Amino acid sequence: MTRDSSPAPILEVRALTRRFGGVVALDGLDLAVRPGTVTALIGPNGAGKSTAFQCVSGVIPPDGGQVLFQGRDITGWRPDRITGAGLVRSFQIARGIPRLTVLENLLLYGPAQPGEGVISAILRPAAMRAREEALRERAKAVAARLNLTRVLDNQAAALSGGQKKLMEIGRALMAEPKLLLLDEPVAGVNPSLSAEIATHIGSLRDEGMTVLIVEHHMDFVASLCDPVIVMAEGRFLVQGSFAHVAADARVQEAYMGRRVHA
Repeated sequence: MTRDSSPAPILEVRALTRRFGGVVALDGLDLAVRPGTVTALIGPNGAGKSTAFQCVSGVIPPDGGQVLFQGRDITGWRPDRITGAGLVRSFQIARGIPRLTVLENLLLYGPAQPGEGVISAILRPAAMRAREEALRERAKAVAARLNLTRVLDNQAAALSGGQKKLMEIGRALMAEPKLLLLDEPVAGVNPSLSAEIATHIGSLRDEGMTVLIVEHHMDFVASLCDPVIVMAEGRFLVQGSFAHVAADARVQEAYMGRRVHA
């Protein structure tokens, strides 16, 4: 018997369901993400992609099914606990605090914060000072890799739309993810910055990080993502290279609005 030598999935979604009143958003969704890949999750509007992201990241609980991260059942965990385990997501709209600088926004998302208790604030023990300095150096390094150094001291409100997207990715990187979920990282971004973001994500993959992306820009998906998972009507439809899924008749039907036959 031949053994499957491929690595175990870093993320597995099993029979995930979610309803909103009478609307079925997820209808027994199954999918798996292999480590070391940039995987895209695509599908027509209403396919359930955003709901899947919300359930996986703990923003909303599923009605049924399981979410497994590194073989551990994290179904129904709080978002902060999921983030602490290494599954970190970005948001389509940057969640930075507008009046804080880019550096300050990045620092907010570093793990193991030393805290702001009265005693520690007065005494400032050596361990606390060392952790603060380590977080500051990490924030500067994250900013440098995302070409944000020149705006590090600017308020987030003063950033361009593309820079806010980069800051949102940086925020997620500060949390030291093992799996990074990116929600439409190039939505509203000009082509040159979209290509820059693709390069950054490719570099993260080459360094061993796993990335799962929801994105509507198919040129971006085709240039970066392999494999591509297609959803339709709250269910898994097909998976493969971009060329493979784009040629699949079921995918073409789903995007043209006709009912999908699994």
